[in-house]
Amino acid sequence: MAYDDLRSFLETLDAEGQLLRITDEVLPEPDIAAAANAAPRLGDAAPALYFDNIKGFTDARIAMNVHGSWANHALALGLAKGTGIREQVEEFIRRWAEFPVAPEWRENPPWAENSVEGDDVDIFRVLPLIRLNDGDGGFYIDKAAVVSKDPEDPANSASQNVGIYRIEVKGPRKLALQPVPMHDIAQHLRKAEEVGEDLPIAITLGNDPVISIVASTPMRYDENEYELAGALRGAPVPIAKAPLTGLPVPWGSEVVIEGVIEGRKREIEGPFGEFTGHYSGGRNMTLIRIDRISYRTRPIFEHLYLGMPWTEIDYLMAANTCVPLYEQLKAEFPEVQAVNAMYTHGLVVIVSTKKRYGGFAKAVGMRVLTLPHGLGYAATVIVVDEDVDPFNLPQVMWALSTKMNPRGDLVTVPNLSVLELAPQAQTPGIVDKLIIDATTPVEPDRRGHYSTQVRDLPETAEWLSRLQRLSAQH
Repeated sequence: MAYDDLRSFLETLDAEGQLLRITDEVLPEPDIAAAANAAPRLGDAAPALYFDNIKGFTDARIAMNVHGSWANHALALGLAKGTGIREQVEEFIRRWAEFPVAPEWRENPPWAENSVEGDDVDIFRVLPLIRLNDGDGGFYIDKAAVVSKDPEDPANSASQNVGIYRIEVKGPRKLALQPVPMHDIAQHLRKAEEVGEDLPIAITLGNDPVISIVASTPMRYDENEYELAGALRGAPVPIAKAPLTGLPVPWGSEVVIEGVIEGRKREIEGPFGEFTGHYSGGRNMTLIRIDRISYRTRPIFEHLYLGMPWTEIDYLMAANTCVPLYEQLKAEFPEVQAVNAMYTHGLVVIVSTKKRYGGFAKAVGMRVLTLPHGLGYAATVIVVDEDVDPFNLPQVMWALSTKMNPRGDLVTVPNLSVLELAPQAQTPGIVDKLIIDATTPVEPDRRGHYSTQVRDLPETAEWLSRLQRLSAQH
C-alpha cells in the first residue's frame, strides 16, 4: 500500500507489531537517543519507537527508528514484514523499471494548519530538539528532506532535488547545512552564488516513508526523486506548493520550513556523530535563514539516530544505494548480476558478475569508482563470480579466501575523490581506492587451479524451499 504521510505508516507499524510506544516519562537527553541507539540491536524485526511523555516538553511527540529494521523497510515498500534482504533489493529493482511516475498536486496539505513567519519564527517553539550523541556540537535535524531547484533552470523538474543532509540548529531562525560537493544541492548553491544570489529551499520533516527512502537515494542530477517515489509506491506521490518559495514539497509532511541558503555566508558547524561511526570535526558550512514554518497541529518530530553501524540510517540507505549502482553498471556491463552497497552508504561495494575475458572483473571495479555515487563514496570494490551471492558475506569471504591472490588481484588507484566525512582519508576528500578481484581467472588469465570447484547439488534449491516451509510450519 502507498502511505501519504508519516502518521498512516505509524498506524501500520503499530498494527504489525512494529511500533513500540514508550509511555513512561523519559529524559530528552540521553534517553531518547540511547533508546534509538539500542533499538536496531533487537534484530531484523526491530520496532520503531514513539515517545510522547518527555520531561520538560509539554506536548512533544518524537518518532525514532522508523526505518530501523528490514521488517520496517519492507512495510514502507508495502511488502510483508518478513521479506528478506535480497528480495527487497530485487523488488526495488523491479519497481525502478517503472520510473518515472509523475507526482500529483494536491490542495489543503495538513502542514498548512499552522504557520509562523518572519520575526515570529522560533524553531525551538515548534520542534522538541535533542542531541543524539554526547559529542555533538549542538541540536541537529537529520531526517528532513531538503527541496531545492537549479537556479539556472527552475522550471525543469528533472533538475530539482530532494535530499537528506545534516542540519545544525544555530538559533531560532538560523540553521547550518552541510552540502557535500558531489550532491545536487551543492551544484544548485554554486550556481546561485556565482550570480550573487541566495538559494531558496524548503525543509520538510516527518515525511511518508518512501520520501525518506528516495531522498537518500543517489540518483543522477537529471532524475526526479518524486518520480522515483511514485514508482516505488505504485501510485503518484502527492505534493503541494510551499507558500513562500513555491517549491514542490510532500503533501503529507508534519513540518515545512522555508527560507534561503544565504550566498557566500559560512559559519563553523559540528562536530557531529556521523554515519561512518565517527565524529566529524567542525567546518565552515553554509547558513540557512528561516523565513516561514508551517506545521501540523501537534506535529510528530521524526528523528534518526546514527553512529557505529548498524543503526537506522544503515537500513534507510541500504537497498536504495545498491539499486542505482546496479542499474548504472548493468546498462554498460550486462554481465553484472547483483550489487551490494549496503555498508556505510557504499564505502564498500561488492559486485557479482560474469566475465567476458581475463581482466574483465577489474574493469567492472574501475567503472564502479567512476559512477556518480562511486566518485564520492566507493573506497573499496570487491568483485566476485556470478555464483557468489554478494549479500551472503560467508560466500564473499570464501571468494576472498580462495580466489584472490594479492600479487595480481589488488588494484590501488591513488588520490581519488571521497566525501570529506570519510575518516580513512589522510587529506579530507582524497583517498587511495582499492579494487579486489576475487573472481575465478578466465582465459587468457591462467593463474591458479580452479578446475575442480564443488558445485551445489542439482536438488539443493528444491530442498532449500522445502526446508523453509517445514521450518515455518514448525
